[in-house]
Amino acid sequence: MELPARVLVGEGVLPELSSLLHELGFSGNLLIVSGETVRQRVQSQIQQILDSSSLTNFWITVSSATQEEVVRVEDQARLSSMTLLIGVGGGKSVDVAKLAAFRLGIPFVSVPTSASHDGISSPFASIRGLNKPYSFVAKPPVAILADIDLIVAAPRRLLASGCGDLIAKVTAVRDWELAHEVVKEYFGKYAASLAELSAKLVMSVSADIGRGGKDGVRDVVEALISAGVAAGIAGSSRPCSGSEHLFSHALDFVAPGKGLHGEKCGLGTIMMAKLHGLDWESIRQSLENAGAPTRASDIGLLDDEVAEALLRAPSIRPERYTILNEVKLNRESALELATATRVI
Repeated sequence: MELPARVLVGEGVLPELSSLLHELGFSGNLLIVSGETVRQRVQSQIQQILDSSSLTNFWITVSSATQEEVVRVEDQARLSSMTLLIGVGGGKSVDVAKLAAFRLGIPFVSVPTSASHDGISSPFASIRGLNKPYSFVAKPPVAILADIDLIVAAPRRLLASGCGDLIAKVTAVRDWELAHEVVKEYFGKYAASLAELSAKLVMSVSADIGRGGKDGVRDVVEALISAGVAAGIAGSSRPCSGSEHLFSHALDFVAPGKGLHGEKCGLGTIMMAKLHGLDWESIRQSLENAGAPTRASDIGLLDDEVAEALLRAPSIRPERYTILNEVKLNRESALELATATRVI
């Protein structure tokens, strides 16, 4: 079990980045990985913060979370003898930096600028490649610095996506329990409880999150960090990723470019909750309260695309037993499920 050594969450904490790195004993060269938009937002501020340190910093921008981008970051880090990688941004930057650091055998620090998914703290990186999305084993960040002032300025849609990824833990845990019962897969009660707690917290304050404000952002950030830690405790993404995530990944192929990861997970959670016999209407209402989509059309999905993704989902990770292995949907029943839950 490996967990972050330091987690710093609060308003206006970005200037503490330099002292945080020194407290952890870092020296030498560091490579900052970010997207172009985030780089334009924060580079000058971070440069000023790090100018007072003995760390020489370089920047590299990535456009997507792919194997090619990971290799490009690795090559740049080797070329400049980097001793530390920092992921600054949303999902793609953090995941690329995390996996590159793991392969290089150097530490990784997470500095999220949005609260869109739990990758900011988990030991897994979602990287596209080999014709499918894949969750690669890496290591959790040695430190996380989440400045609420920075995150609250991100587009609201990203926060809503983070809520979708968190509420998805409800069905992910049920799928994990089912796998334990049917195929005797290991089930960790503590990790499952921690992931489920994160989901229930967000559901309980979903209306506050939807109204905006720093308190709601902080709730989501802390819940995302806790969910990522749950995956670290479990040693797998099981407490955080189930049939609803398989549905989201299937949509990456069926309808590429439509919707954010957490948005698609939220839609999947509504439907998978019904299959599990859970209170799917409460889940749907929580997503709606938080400003997340509850209908496929909200993110441009067609009815047939939803049905096709439901059918394809079990094949995305055939080794992962979920409710979809029990139910075995066909096209007609897939459409009926999506219609009954008002996803279509």
